[in-house]
Amino acid sequence: MAAISQTGQTARPQLGNEARRRFVRTLHSSPSAVIGAVVVLLLILVAIFAPVIAPYDPLAMNSSALLQPPGPEHWLGTDPLGRDLLSRIIYGARISLQLGLIAVSIAALSGTLLGLTGGFYRGWFDLLVVAGVDVLLAFPSILLALAITFALGISLTNLMIAVGVAAIPTYVRVVRSTVLSIKENPYIEAARVSGCSDLRIITRHILPNAFGPIIVLSTLGVAGAILSGSALSFLGLGTKPPTPEWGVMLAEGRSFMLNAPWMTTFPGVAIMLTVLAINLLGDGLRDALDPRLRSR
Repeated sequence: MAAISQTGQTARPQLGNEARRRFVRTLHSSPSAVIGAVVVLLLILVAIFAPVIAPYDPLAMNSSALLQPPGPEHWLGTDPLGRDLLSRIIYGARISLQLGLIAVSIAALSGTLLGLTGGFYRGWFDLLVVAGVDVLLAFPSILLALAITFALGISLTNLMIAVGVAAIPTYVRVVRSTVLSIKENPYIEAARVSGCSDLRIITRHILPNAFGPIIVLSTLGVAGAILSGSALSFLGLGTKPPTPEWGVMLAEGRSFMLNAPWMTTFPGVAIMLTVLAINLLGDGLRDALDPRLRSR
């Protein structure tokens, strides 16, 4: 049980050096998590250094290399306008990762704020939050994102907002349930008795102990956001051509699946590997951060 110190502070569980070592050891002992982390790191480096890595300008057209199959000059082939597919996929990593990170940031910040406030204070605000979340969960997330995109207009910025807003209910439910569980711990009552304000209890005692589920959900959410963004772009509701986005590239190649299968194969593989790597990393983080799932 947490005790009250002479200075009026409460002793609460903290992540000490041993816990940090256990976290790193658990994460490092999972081969799938390590592979996922390595692939994600490589994708981030590719996105950052795209101008250096890409062999061609992703928007440059070449009339002498239309629908050229993979070969020494164009490793992954070209599209109907003669644009190098490898360069477009490399630059597409920038857009997809940006979309995933910004959409998840919108969902995580909004959902955490609503979940924390509702779960801590309860009352009419919590009822309002729960009712709003139930209404949003009545719609599939992809349909909700599609409706928001229609309302805001078709652009990459609006696509990020739509995907982020559609994911908010999930964060609200996870954070709210976590807060309700943490509130029952003795050290929260000890903090109240010692005279800590609500803001201090939330920021110093509840939020740090809720970071684990939020981090895991955010990591897995990036993969979901990339998939949703690519699906909406494939339907023509995200980024517009000639932007080198993976969903747009799939849409451009669907008319050439028989004559030029590389146009859909390689962007599809890029999406698959990215989502798989992020999911593997998220599973590893979940095992490392959840004491009930840690390997002994």
